[in-house]
Amino acid sequence: MERRFQLRWDEEELARAFKVTTHDIREYLTDGRRVSFIIERRLMWENPGWKLAPSEGAGYDLLDPDGGMWEVRSITRQGVYFNPSNQVGSGRVFNEDRFQEKLSSINGFILSDIVGFPVVDVFVVPVDNVLRWHDRRMLGSNAKVSRERFLSVMATDIIFP
Repeated sequence: MERRFQLRWDEEELARAFKVTTHDIREYLTDGRRVSFIIERRLMWENPGWKLAPSEGAGYDLLDPDGGMWEVRSITRQGVYFNPSNQVGSGRVFNEDRFQEKLSSINGFILSDIVGFPVVDVFVVPVDNVLRWHDRRMLGSNAKVSRERFLSVMATDIIFP
């Protein structure tokens, strides 16, 4: 998989196929909870040898050809988070031990900037970058970062082993 690339969709074609408006398509495919299913599969089909996790509760989303586990996340208008999914949402709190445990179990994150739909920028971020950003306090207290900060600072600070 390339380190940075774009996914493109024809929103008019999608609207016709689903018999809805392009506004409906845009609304649905810029919601991180909804579009993740599609992005994960698109990444798998466009990258030979990649596989989907066996279940939603697997702790990762994609398996690379070498057996590496990758988490797929969306960059939304609110930003992107690197902590475990079960620590995100109303009433849920950040847990440092679980965060470190999560990072030790995966190779990294594949981030898609869905705000730009139908052209979606994708960033492959090895886990060492997230650990470095966390150590330098570049992530928020809940391991979340704004979209603006990610795109202006972190996207240009990704180091590959």
